Amino acid sequence: MAVKLLIWGTGLIARKLIENGINGEIVGFIETKRSTDFFRDKPIYDAEQIPDDYDYIIIANSYTSQIFEWCLNHRMNMERIIFLFWIKERIGLKDLDKIKDILGERNYTDYCAEFDLVYKTFFSTDKEMYQKKNRRLSFAIDEPHLWPIISDKYAYAGSISNYFWQDLWAARLIIKSGIKKHFDIGSRLDGFIAHLLAAEIDVTMIDIREFPGEIDHLHTIVDDATNLSQISDESVESISALCSLEHFGLGRYGDPVDPEACFKCFKNIQKKLKIGGNLYISVPVGSERVEFNAHRIFYASTILECFKSLSLEEFSCTAGGTLEYKPDISKYDNDEHSGEYRYGLFHFRK
Repeated sequence: MAVKLLIWGTGLIARKLIENGINGEIVGFIETKRSTDFFRDKPIYDAEQIPDDYDYIIIANSYTSQIFEWCLNHRMNMERIIFLFWIKERIGLKDLDKIKDILGERNYTDYCAEFDLVYKTFFSTDKEMYQKKNRRLSFAIDEPHLWPIISDKYAYAGSISNYFWQDLWAARLIIKSGIKKHFDIGSRLDGFIAHLLAAEIDVTMIDIREFPGEIDHLHTIVDDATNLSQISDESVESISALCSLEHFGLGRYGDPVDPEACFKCFKNIQKKLKIGGNLYISVPVGSERVEFNAHRIFYASTILECFKSLSLEEFSCTAGGTLEYKPDISKYDNDEHSGEYRYGLFHFRK
């Protein structure tokens, strides 16, 4: 008889788990805060209403620590729970043979990669096969030089994430504009900024954190960007802030705690732009709230109101590794996903 499985999560991790193939009957899904009644034609249970008729729960969710604490507080049987991600140690069910039987080859390989294990993975059989086939003495396997890497066999060739799409979206618009000098507030150095530097655009970047080194065409200012006192009024033709403004004033990056910090920066950005200047920003959008101290989530309409001295050229969204062009501005006002799930992309002109 197939084991009965509950999967805690309905996002990308849960989808990948299922697509990789698991051995058992999925009888339902769990969401910490239930957002809908069904997922893949199976019932979704609130964390407070988990049914008893299951053999194992698979935690297919990045909020492992919070779920682990919840399970402890509710005295769940940890031997019936498979945690796919590391906390401080490997917790829950630890019988690797049973875990492999349930998860299947691909998911089990990911599990072992997460916990730095190689037990009953392809590594051992590949190692044995290599030794039998190898005829070069200097390239014989030497045990002290083993370096097992099992995470790549079933991985995608890179990732197309929300960051990928937001960085590409903004970089395309800026490069197409023909601008040669650009300002940025706290965006990703190893993504978006790299795109601009490759196009030989001079970028002046402001961030409260220290920069790791010097790079051609990159000029850096280490400072709190709330007031943008480093920039003269009406002097900027092109400026961006990708997934940075939502953090202002929460103390996460060592900045002063100020609930109004991001709104102050919104006003100051508009003062710094020249007539005809362009602004490119991304922030989490959905049901408006603060997820302290990680970030704020905004109604898209709040961003429009805060930048009302500018005209909106484009509003798009990225979520779940896809880019959605020009949805209705209020489409995601009731979205309760975490602030990492959906980013609103806004292009304004003064």
